[in-house]
Amino acid sequence: MNSISPNLNIMIKACEKASKVIIRDFGEIENLQVSKKGPRDFVTKTDKRVEEILIEELSKAKKNYSFLTEETGKIENQDKDKIWIIDPIDGTTNFLHAIPHFAISIALKINEDLQSAIVFDPIKNEIYYAEKDNGAFFNNQRIRVSNKNNLDDCLFSSNSTGIKSIYPDLNMRNSGCAALDLAYVGSGRLDGYFHNKINLWDIAAGILIVKEAGGMLNDISKYNYENINIRAASSNIFSKMMEKLEKF
Repeated sequence: MNSISPNLNIMIKACEKASKVIIRDFGEIENLQVSKKGPRDFVTKTDKRVEEILIEELSKAKKNYSFLTEETGKIENQDKDKIWIIDPIDGTTNFLHAIPHFAISIALKINEDLQSAIVFDPIKNEIYYAEKDNGAFFNNQRIRVSNKNNLDDCLFSSNSTGIKSIYPDLNMRNSGCAALDLAYVGSGRLDGYFHNKINLWDIAAGILIVKEAGGMLNDISKYNYENINIRAASSNIFSKMMEKLEKF
């Protein structure tokens, strides 16, 4: 592994611990699909349990840092300028239907700057991480955004509804997991990602991964953290994508 900061090391260990619960519960989902009650309550419990483990592990290492999380919301501790931003399972609908495409997402924001990020896909055992001014990595290999120049050759993702009818000429995917979509932009699997009205915890880690992989993003600072319009792409096609999305 390339040299990583103590903070990122803490984040990786927290993810590894929490992922044991996710993997175990994901194995149960198959059985619950056929029951009358269905797995929804079960998944909510998994989500909460995973978040508890992450908060517990991160707090053990940094007891004064604050939190912004999907399940609990804001937890203000002594260090208000150091915030862990957590989505315990991004892609819960996929998880709910036993589709193995979801991730744990954690970012560390210090004084308004994203410093460290991790997107961990427990089922595929794929880990994306980045640190400010230190590059982005996938399973310890340095990653870069794609270098395609032509929109027709590109693959985009968005979870906003009705995209296909607005942009029939764009190659589109709707994967149901924003954290992985952004990580995929960082690693060149996808060329761009755009979404309206999304939460900060879905995208914070992915934003840093895209930036550190040489990609470009719109400025999200003007948005409320629960209502963000995000645009991310490789630097080659960012302006072309933005032009295309003018009316979106």
